[in-house]
Amino acid sequence: MDSDEGQRTRCVGGIAHDARGRLLLVRRGKPPGQGLWSVPGGRVEQGESDERAVERELWEETGLRVIVGHLIGSVVRPAPVGVFDIHDYSCQPIGGTLRPGDDAAEAAWVDAETFATLERRNLLTEGLADALTSWNVLPR
Repeated sequence: MDSDEGQRTRCVGGIAHDARGRLLLVRRGKPPGQGLWSVPGGRVEQGESDERAVERELWEETGLRVIVGHLIGSVVRPAPVGVFDIHDYSCQPIGGTLRPGDDAAEAAWVDAETFATLERRNLLTEGLADALTSWNVLPR
């Protein structure tokens, strides 16, 4: 095992749908995944709970306030050093105005047709479509 593989960076993501079944996505404005679409999220800060990190990340990246629900699923992705250990939670938007912020270049509610187009054009972060499919949380 490479020594870098042992370093795990805990991250969270928020999976939110609107009343029409569209999925909240952001286009990354910075590495990793710059220019690609993903669920909003990021690193958990030291001493921060997953729930608080999800609330903070969604506010910073999308301008939306959310209630964080249950853990939907987890994935491990390569990081510049070690791996990102990502835990994605269900979220219910309760306020705010959708706008990109922090390291998000764009933020949007994406329907099934748009999601499929992003996937065909390889504009989704690695493994996103497979994870969302296996968790049964794709947009409608």
